[in-house]
Amino acid sequence: MVRNIVVLGGNSHPLFVDRVCEFLGVQPSKRVLNRFSSGETRCEIQDSVRGKDVYIIQSFGVGTGIDHVNDYFIELCIMISACKTGSAQRVTAVLPMFPYSRQPDLPYAKAGAPRDTFESVPATPASSIPRTDGLTNGVEITDVMMTRTSKNGGAQTPPPTTTHQYTTHDYENQNLAMQVQARTGYKHWVAQAGSLVADLLTCAGADRILTCDLHEGTYQGFFDIPVDNLYARPLLKRYIQQNIENWRDAVIVSPDAGGAKRATAIADSLGLAFALIHKERRPTRITDRQKATMMLVGDVANRVCILVDDLADTANTITRAAKLLKKEGAVRVIALLTHGVLSGDAIARINASALDAIIVTNTVAQDSHRRALCPKLEVLDISPFFAEAIRRVHHGESISVLFQYD
Repeated sequence: MVRNIVVLGGNSHPLFVDRVCEFLGVQPSKRVLNRFSSGETRCEIQDSVRGKDVYIIQSFGVGTGIDHVNDYFIELCIMISACKTGSAQRVTAVLPMFPYSRQPDLPYAKAGAPRDTFESVPATPASSIPRTDGLTNGVEITDVMMTRTSKNGGAQTPPPTTTHQYTTHDYENQNLAMQVQARTGYKHWVAQAGSLVADLLTCAGADRILTCDLHEGTYQGFFDIPVDNLYARPLLKRYIQQNIENWRDAVIVSPDAGGAKRATAIADSLGLAFALIHKERRPTRITDRQKATMMLVGDVANRVCILVDDLADTANTITRAAKLLKKEGAVRVIALLTHGVLSGDAIARINASALDAIIVTNTVAQDSHRRALCPKLEVLDISPFFAEAIRRVHHGESISVLFQYD
């Protein structure tokens, strides 16, 4: 039993709160958390938090209702503020799934290239520094300048006017380059959701953040307070070893390049083969975001494939990856995910896909997904990891020890 600790839960995932408290040997603290008829959130902490270490558990995701994600975040901020007003010694926000973690602060595509093309010019042009055209019809500008210099006896002439120019961020096919029009000037203004959410939690009074498998690892840099990012890797590895037949002959597959590091960590620790699906997200038209080419790098023929990723929202990526793996000869495809958001028609898409099974943790409530009759869905309980992390934070022990020998 952990002493001098208060565990509060929001309305998003009450079963998860009960499981964490069960492992800690404490009872969830009493609170009133509802809404007035006007829609405003009402919060009242009914147990004393003076001088105590408070942990507020609030998850986010579509499993508890897509219309309530922002309401849950306001609940969390108000509960943090209420505890600080009640003279709590320290308030830790426990977020099994971090909200808005998929929205970057800059308008960059996932492939790394900006969505808006730009001219490749020197940052501070001067009269003695010629402006460069980047690429002219697929020919390096240095070659063009050398040709002009030799023909004019050392004197450079202005570059000829071309009908289409494109930078290294565009396609080198002229037909596609004509469709992707270069746009100069300022980039589109976008909301900086990542740093905004971090600022709101900090201003509300949170002293520490405890979360799991951040979609963007750089998110921790948005905070001025400590952020403990847990990993679901030990739980996923245990499932592979205990539930997948002939798992030593399986192949760990990353559905995109962004999750390669996560997948290779599991593959290396288990001594399994690794394969990568390269997803080219650059469309033929800027407004066309759905047409992407997927290519497999690796051998999966006659083997069990284990897709590893951190999050599935619409499940479009993993279902397309499963289709490709089956086409390349995989005998069975299993998806291992940390956060099963599964919004929209994701459940119907999974049921109709080539996936044989999809395993997610309970960082997001899966009650509504189970009611949707998805026989392929299996839920792993990750609450013991959070309970142990809370105990270690409370006693000032190391958390990284949990993952050194996973």
